[in-house]
Amino acid sequence: MNRRDLVALGLASPFLGTALAQSVPNFPNRHVRLIAFGEPGGPLDILGRVFAERLSKAWGQPVVVETKPGAGGMIAADFVAKAPADGHTFLFTITHTQLVLPFLQKTPYDPIKDFQPLTPVGVGGPVLMVRSDAPVSNVQEYVAWAKSKGRITCATWGQGTAAHLYTELLKKQTGAPIDHVPYKGQAGAHIDLFGGVIDSAWANPATAKVHLQGDKTSGGKPKVRVIAIAGSQRSSTLADVPTFVEQGFTGGFETESWFGFLAPAKTPRPVVERIVQGLHEAAKTEEVRQRLVDLGLTPLTQTPDEFAQSQQKELPQWEALIRAAGMRAS
Repeated sequence: MNRRDLVALGLASPFLGTALAQSVPNFPNRHVRLIAFGEPGGPLDILGRVFAERLSKAWGQPVVVETKPGAGGMIAADFVAKAPADGHTFLFTITHTQLVLPFLQKTPYDPIKDFQPLTPVGVGGPVLMVRSDAPVSNVQEYVAWAKSKGRITCATWGQGTAAHLYTELLKKQTGAPIDHVPYKGQAGAHIDLFGGVIDSAWANPATAKVHLQGDKTSGGKPKVRVIAIAGSQRSSTLADVPTFVEQGFTGGFETESWFGFLAPAKTPRPVVERIVQGLHEAAKTEEVRQRLVDLGLTPLTQTPDEFAQSQQKELPQWEALIRAAGMRAS
């Protein structure tokens, strides 16, 4: 699928244009399944549970978070795409399931036609880490280290993720011999980083901050050194970590990812409105905003129309990043 195909679809949303009035039978009338891309204990799981708790209280029905790792988010997205469009199952994911995977491979779902955008809740970028004993303190030294060793490894949480794209972009721009190693999530990758199985890994800022604090196994010393963050700005979680752009690396490293919610396509408009109202109310609370900041995200909410339109605007940016990274855009 190319950008023309996606734009032609118009990221269609029932909110775009005139929608027929529909009556809603007591939504929700049973437990709601919130499908989160990633592993248990991952950032989407942690944040999803905070939203689920708020929604449960507001709706008087349990909202249960179910994590589905693997395949760069495709498994989680496909599950929701094929779920009944009644609002009782919706998705919590990140940018690449909607705006990256379609350019890289054939997905079992249509990333646009099969989903109803709800709202983003935060934007930001991942950070690149090495072990604390590595002779590296910035991106230039990381590149030089890779070349001096002849080859290094770099772990991400899957093929086609933003972290994977940034890795390939760095390789293409610098010629550094870096082997990408995909994992199902951050936890396994970081365990292997600490154990010396791999040389470097990506992480969300909050996870990296925990590793910087150390634990009993490291004698309270930092386990990692964080050398850069992707995106247009530093994270308040790791304010001392410079961006790739600040270190002289542009041409795609300024592109940011969002965390957001989507429902199956054709979910009735009044149901969508109820879900979005609950998500927005939760996102305004100090607890949720602090959780977002703790994860290294800048809080952001939009209407379903705005979310659909922002995805349309971001499509060419992600396609350009994919091509700049030398990865085949299908």
